[in-house]
Amino acid sequence: MDSVFTRQPLPVWRRAVLKVGSSLLAADDGELSDRHARGLAAFIGAARAQGREVVLVSSGAVAAGRARVPAEARRAGGLVLRQALAALGQTRMVGLWQSLIDVPVAQVLLTHDDLRNRRRYLNARNTLLELLRLGAVPVVNENDTVAVEELKLGDNDNLAATVAALVDAECLLIASDVDGLYSAHPRHDASAQPIGSVAAITPEIIAMAGDPGSAVGTGGMRTKLEAAAKAANAGITTVLFNGSSASTVAELASGHFRGTRFLASGTRLAARKYWLRHAPGSGARLRVDAGAERALAGGASLLPGGIVGIDGEFARGDIVEVVAEDARVIARGLCQYAAGEVRRLAGRKSREIESTLGFSYGDSVIRRDDLVAMSEVPA
Repeated sequence: MDSVFTRQPLPVWRRAVLKVGSSLLAADDGELSDRHARGLAAFIGAARAQGREVVLVSSGAVAAGRARVPAEARRAGGLVLRQALAALGQTRMVGLWQSLIDVPVAQVLLTHDDLRNRRRYLNARNTLLELLRLGAVPVVNENDTVAVEELKLGDNDNLAATVAALVDAECLLIASDVDGLYSAHPRHDASAQPIGSVAAITPEIIAMAGDPGSAVGTGGMRTKLEAAAKAANAGITTVLFNGSSASTVAELASGHFRGTRFLASGTRLAARKYWLRHAPGSGARLRVDAGAERALAGGASLLPGGIVGIDGEFARGDIVEVVAEDARVIARGLCQYAAGEVRRLAGRKSREIESTLGFSYGDSVIRRDDLVAMSEVPA
């Protein structure tokens, strides 16, 4: 049956996160199926051919593991059993995607703790961006084998929104087994009307969400609305569509979809820069020379050669202030190196980083994408 949702253009995007739910990957016998995954993989290939990048957040590991265990062994065990099932199914899920995508896929397992801790957040961000630069398709999932709380939530929708902000995506695409958001649960209320566009996630919108609708998934419409709200706050538009509809998925490659669009609150760049300016910092400062000040004003990263002093202590991934020679605060950003490491690098060339420290996190002390000049956003 054709979707009752009208055809809409996708938002303009260069990098997107595609979240695929368990219900789209699990077959009736419990094994993984490529029935719906083939079309989604074809969309990823078409997007890459157009010069775009896609990060895949895929559920399905627990469902895949369940098929490998006799039914009598699954009657008890609770979260510990589910953790074991995730471990059993993770490689099968990634293998499914690799069989359908003609470039390398890379498994990336995250927990919410990885994204709350600044140092681990920066490590995850750099790894994902480097994988995209190398031409790979990252396949992200929660590290269900160790993350008890996250596994209990089973919430890859919110993880996908967090990953979208992490990699500076312009769009979050959520492939579900429903056509989009309705005014009421369409399986229970025949008068339910399709909602094509949502400007803001209000209590009235939340009230439209029903209970989880899939036997193999642990999320539902409510978690999708939570994810859309989180993405909107980061300046990212969310698109919810039916990934089990071959015609709907086929339209994605031509820049169209049928489903629900959740509008972003402002721009992605403005949201990130506002966060960098106002998030709690370490209290430490990097003092830079006039050349570095001019370079930062022109949109460059902060290189070690322009640093003339460090005040205070901080860890890798902490937010530090950048001050000019006259002590004016000119920028804030996430530092790629810890304070002791920056002290050793100050005044040196970027090419000397590895020989000085014995390792390198990159040529810059603060990457341009992780830095905001104080003139860029309002106070």
